[in-house]
Amino acid sequence: QVQLVESGGGFVQAGDSLRLSCEASGINLGAFAMGWFRQAPGEGRVFVGGISWNGRRTEYADFAKGRFTVSRKKYGNTGYLQMNRLRPDDTAVYYCAAESIVVAVRVATASHTYDYWGQGTQVTVSS
Repeated sequence: QVQLVESGGGFVQAGDSLRLSCEASGINLGAFAMGWFRQAPGEGRVFVGGISWNGRRTEYADFAKGRFTVSRKKYGNTGYLQMNRLRPDDTAVYYCAAESIVVAVRVATASHTYDYWGQGTQVTVSS
């Protein structure tokens, strides 16, 4: 059974930092691109950032550039989303996702391309 489990969310003040983790089981995450998405109340799921299966390529949403960093363990089944200078509009449930792809070094930004999803972790940023 494949599982992705996010952790690291919480309640923080504006300007603080958080690091989210995504632990995979049941798959070799090294064969998957990883994406991070978020969903605020009443809104759709939005791409935040992602990293290719080999770690050589990353992509970010405009709102994440310069503040968020996606990374992954070179050997292991864990990925990370480091979030700095958090703002109240970053408040959302954050999800990690995995796409089975090794034929191209890419990061998909569309949620429908991902094969597996975590259950999400809440991030709340107060002003």
